Amino acid sequence: MLKKLLVLLFATVVGLSFISTAAFAGVAKGQKLFIKKMKKPCGFDGGAMAKKHTQSEWKAFQDAGKLNDELIRICPKAKPLKDKYVPHVYEFLFNYASDSGNVPSC
Repeated sequence: MLKKLLVLLFATVVGLSFISTAAFAGVAKGQKLFIKKMKKPCGFDGGAMAKKHTQSEWKAFQDAGKLNDELIRICPKAKPLKDKYVPHVYEFLFNYASDSGNVPSC
């Protein structure tokens, strides 16, 4: 019985570590995508972009399907992101929003 409990506990810990790693991967990929696709045409880094809104504001743009529109409004020289990139950039912007307390390294 104790062995089964320990196996279950270990499996839970391992499973949770994959979930947190996947969430971090979205943020890191979003940061890389911002640097590659938007930093030069915007003239500022991803941290400056993320600080333009709070987490709830970034979430509202994402939920409404208007995140790309807002990015282009802030940075008109940039090209719109491909749809497959938007969720990753959103994770980055949300994670480093003005009210998040986090500071990106880009």
